Amino acid sequence: MPALEVPSHVNANAMMNPALSDVSVLISGPPIKDPGALLRYALPIDNKAIREVQKPLEDITESLKIAGVKALDSVERNVRQASRALKQGRTMIVSGLAKSKVDHGVDLLNKLEVGMDALQQVVENRNRDAVAPLQKELLNYVGGVEEDMVDGFPYEVPEEYKDMPLLKGRAAVDMKVRVKDNPNLVDCTFRIVLDGYNAPVTAGNFVDLVERHFYDGMEIQRADGFVVQTGDPEGPAEGFIDPSTEKTRTIPLEIMVDGEKTPVYGATLEELGLYKAQTKLPFNAFGTMAMAREEFENNSASSQVFWLLKESELTPSNANILDGRYAVFGYITENEDYLADLKVGDVIESVQVVSGLENLVNPSYKIAG
Repeated sequence: MPALEVPSHVNANAMMNPALSDVSVLISGPPIKDPGALLRYALPIDNKAIREVQKPLEDITESLKIAGVKALDSVERNVRQASRALKQGRTMIVSGLAKSKVDHGVDLLNKLEVGMDALQQVVENRNRDAVAPLQKELLNYVGGVEEDMVDGFPYEVPEEYKDMPLLKGRAAVDMKVRVKDNPNLVDCTFRIVLDGYNAPVTAGNFVDLVERHFYDGMEIQRADGFVVQTGDPEGPAEGFIDPSTEKTRTIPLEIMVDGEKTPVYGATLEELGLYKAQTKLPFNAFGTMAMAREEFENNSASSQVFWLLKESELTPSNANILDGRYAVFGYITENEDYLADLKVGDVIESVQVVSGLENLVNPSYKIAG
């Protein structure tokens, strides 16, 4: 199976007592670990007004860590801040919507405004349990508005990759897994959001394989407390054999650096000397999804994928050895906590695209042969 290994230059002593890197020292504030927030910030938009609505709504999560109903005082401040930001910035937000999506975006803004009034009422009624579900609903509206600000695909994929399956936008898939030997869990469906804005080749390859039903019936092949991995087909091949060429289809290493407009292809950030660069899709969240590959062959990824289970001494959010070395292309956004219950031999019953298939271009699964 393609390797997911500790780099050879990391020695045993460093693994036991990792030193803080320059990157970790430069990080200000706690890293973002929520997959929904990571996806919102990864969108190719630049609209300060909507971000000023988003941030206090996300901060409700921290406010709810305060015990009892005292948390509601902090939540109320968050809601008021978000509501004020929406009223003051609405004109700028609407002006940032793509022309073809204005009506939909305005409708979401109206729902957001009504929802914030409802959340304010929940806080006034001191109904703590109702806060988190409403917060999630409001952030979904915010994310929808932000997606409506993206007008088409923002860049050209390099010539050598432009004819491959590409996801020019986002898509969501549901992965249903049948769990063995677990009396508390028989099956579970994971919702995965794939980000083609930042990884069009990697995400496009995966969606194309999903439409071929490549993963249906496949077992979980690695579950070691660090990652969950699958995608190695039966037989000697370690990746997807394209029936039209009878050869293994491989894709390049693809990494979007924060602040850049196009991804880096074929090289790790370390190889490029970008030691302090931050990736647009970091290994921050439980359930971060990425491509496995051969350790010393950057462009060897094919069909094997993995999900990061948890932080360790080597993978602290925002300062780990995986960012810039493996291509992240999505996050599990629902039921990610159940990843830890998966074992080798559990079966992926199905993976189905539930939205965004229209964003897949050059789909090879439609080609006979």
